[in-house]
Amino acid sequence: MPQSEFGLSCTNMKKALFLLGVSWILLAQTGADSVDTATVARMRAEEMEHSEIMHTLHMLTDRYGPRVTGTPNHEAAVKWVIAETTRWGMKNAHQEAWDFGRDGWSNERASGFIVAPVHQNLKFEVLAWTPSTKGTVTASAIQIYPPLGPLVEPSADTSPGRGGRGFGPTHLGPTREEMDAWVAATKDKVGGKIVLAGKQTVIPVSFEAPQKRRPDDLVKAMYDPERGDGGRGAFGGRGRGGPQDPNRLTAAQVSDRVDGMLLKGGAIARVNDAARADGIIVAQQNRFYDAAKCVPTVIVRNDDYGRIERLLADGDDVKLELNILNHTYPDGKTSYNAVAEIPGTDKADEVVMLGGHLDSWHSATGATDNGIGSSIMLEAVRLIETLGLKPRRTIRVALWSGEEEGLLGSLAYVKQHFGTAEDPKPEWYKLDCYFNVDTGTGRLRGGSVFGPKEAAAVLRPLFAQFEDWGLFGAVGAASRQTGGTDSTSFNNAGLPGIGMSQDPIEYNTLTHHTSLDTYERIVPDDVKKASAEIAAAVWYVANRGEMVPRFSKADMPAPVEAR
Repeated sequence: MPQSEFGLSCTNMKKALFLLGVSWILLAQTGADSVDTATVARMRAEEMEHSEIMHTLHMLTDRYGPRVTGTPNHEAAVKWVIAETTRWGMKNAHQEAWDFGRDGWSNERASGFIVAPVHQNLKFEVLAWTPSTKGTVTASAIQIYPPLGPLVEPSADTSPGRGGRGFGPTHLGPTREEMDAWVAATKDKVGGKIVLAGKQTVIPVSFEAPQKRRPDDLVKAMYDPERGDGGRGAFGGRGRGGPQDPNRLTAAQVSDRVDGMLLKGGAIARVNDAARADGIIVAQQNRFYDAAKCVPTVIVRNDDYGRIERLLADGDDVKLELNILNHTYPDGKTSYNAVAEIPGTDKADEVVMLGGHLDSWHSATGATDNGIGSSIMLEAVRLIETLGLKPRRTIRVALWSGEEEGLLGSLAYVKQHFGTAEDPKPEWYKLDCYFNVDTGTGRLRGGSVFGPKEAAAVLRPLFAQFEDWGLFGAVGAASRQTGGTDSTSFNNAGLPGIGMSQDPIEYNTLTHHTSLDTYERIVPDDVKKASAEIAAAVWYVANRGEMVPRFSKADMPAPVEAR
């Protein structure tokens, strides 16, 4: 048999060339989905040496905070994001309108005092979507006690931690008949009064320091591939409590009845107990979203509420002074999401999304919730753009409004662009996945991916590049329930939403929806690292050969009504 000059027969030479060709094909296929470690290193270096994230956060909080949906502040923040992403070189930066369906609302100023029998500045926040006072008003305070139902057995863990909510006996609500009787007996007592609604919540001193970092071994176990659950969002939204007794009113329904009674009875204002330690105040919204349906309402810090209660118990005529100026904005009925893109190349019709909610509550400037989540996502796309990277798929960042009122902005976007697994629009088939950050300033620790187990497996090689920064893996999720954060809007449609979990730092104890949610509560090192991690993950997914795996039609979890 003839031999080649290298000592191989022609037959063996053909075999060798065939095997070499197969190996090159396999290498090419593997390389398409392998982690680009050189680019990851560039992202890490660029972010740690030339980060702009704290400037972005400064603009969103100090310049445009708070960013309540439907307000001029929020709309100005949206316009700034569009201008800034355009300046970075991103394309198609624009705002997308959706129907909020109610006026916007903001508080311009508020002051309050105890003026008799002592003098004290009151520390409080105004409840959103409530009216102004008629200038400065002074009136006697009274305290009312809405009826309670039967006592509920307390849970085993009642430690509130720093800044925690108070605890004590928990009751079911009253029956409608009990509530009707109480309203009839109370309504004539509130005219011309400033009304304290309910008894002060007792906040015991806590001797346990709240956890700020999660231990690495605990996080690693949480994201073990053999485990079926994981970080925040692993099974969809947050729970909404146990089943209600249909014969009894919920706490919200009781509060609504009190509002109606105070308005009809001619009360000057309503005062609620903040019910939190350390002077923390959480002031969200009146459920009617209509200032004509309630009286001026404030949330007073627990300590001040208790002082007034005790002075009233002494038999004193406690007089309070309030001056509150609020505004409503009819144009706020239309709100906006901010969107910008880095165009793709050979797979430009497929899209990798990342985002977070830009809106906030009004008691502070909305730094940890969720100015920093928005800033992380903006910084991630800035990194990709600054490094001159050209993704295969289009990368789209979206910052939502209406999250605090119920994920409204992201739900509207998903409905308009994607539809659902049961009624998909053409774009539904082209969305690769959506990354979301929305739990404050802590390090990213892992991700929860809506989809089969293969979906979470896609992200593990990339996340492994950041184990030295505490990012330990991904797990699958299978719930289509909405709640908690905007990634569940995508899960609800049967799309791969990826919710990132974080170290708690002070999120649940001090800053979430509170008067302390400011720029100062951010840990710069944590959020810089989070930005590089998200940039790397988005870049990795945008360049894979295939999109993130989804549930098949047969395996898709049953649809759940979005709410």
